[in-house]
Amino acid sequence: MQETRLDTARIRAARRVIDPLFLDTPLYRCEALEPGLGCMVSIKLETANPVRSFKARGTEVVATLLAEQGSQAVVCASAGNLGQALAWSGRGRRLDVTVVASRSATVAKLDRIRALGAGLELVDGDHEMARERAAAIARRDGIRLVEDSLDIETCEGAATIGLELVDAAPSFDAVLIALGGGALATGVGHVLKALTPEVEVICVQPLGAPALTHSWRRRRIVTTDSTDTIADGVAGRHPIPAVLDDLLLVADDALLVQEASIIAGMRMLLDHAGLVVEPSAALGIAAILENRDRFVGRHVVTIVCGSNVDMAAYHRWVGAAPLRKP
Repeated sequence: MQETRLDTARIRAARRVIDPLFLDTPLYRCEALEPGLGCMVSIKLETANPVRSFKARGTEVVATLLAEQGSQAVVCASAGNLGQALAWSGRGRRLDVTVVASRSATVAKLDRIRALGAGLELVDGDHEMARERAAAIARRDGIRLVEDSLDIETCEGAATIGLELVDAAPSFDAVLIALGGGALATGVGHVLKALTPEVEVICVQPLGAPALTHSWRRRRIVTTDSTDTIADGVAGRHPIPAVLDDLLLVADDALLVQEASIIAGMRMLLDHAGLVVEPSAALGIAAILENRDRFVGRHVVTIVCGSNVDMAAYHRWVGAAPLRKP
């Protein structure tokens, strides 16, 4: 395999600095899903931790390095999950964390960022506007800007998921990975291609936020003017060139899925796995639903990457009746 920005030795070292709370998440075959999907399905459950997403694997690495360097403050832009994770990791290392987010971000995610003690600044516009504002704060205050997927620590932290998949002595044929900024896909993809190259690495993105998938297919950066998807965690418009370079080396395919399939995937994970997930976490199931012939008879792992979702919106999407208070 050609070299990516990632390093397998550093990824192994990352395991030693990440709080064990975020490591060795459940990996299990979910047979109840299989009749409706036509293939064997295993779930890698990255929501079983205090911030309910995989993002803390990367922020643990970032915060550890900052603490070792004597840094006192850090800023990031986030659709919600990175901000929660950085707030959690920074709190434990006495870092002053500022998160910049769009006013339209999921309220539940914003509330949790505040509850974890981070400063929160809201901007008009989408995540790309938040990225610009976070960069401006970093320049003004002379502090570290954490850029998800660009900063190698975020990729190599996520890549520890790949090590856990490999350590499970995989008999699976493919891994389905939600594609947003690219940290999860490039991180897990790097490990799988380095250690189990026969396993197919398939990225999945919504049709309404296709920039990085189009970039991968055309082998050059493709941007979009807007996004239109309920999967806010992967709704980027401006792919990062260095991330695309890595993705071109580790991804075997990149699929786009419809909103209806994402919602159907969320409902299946609720009905057959007992999991309440955010839309980004259902992308893998959506990909199987739309490509049944491709996966029939195969053993597929899907990474359930986050469960931070506005419950009122969730009930509207999946049609589940809200629980009544006693």
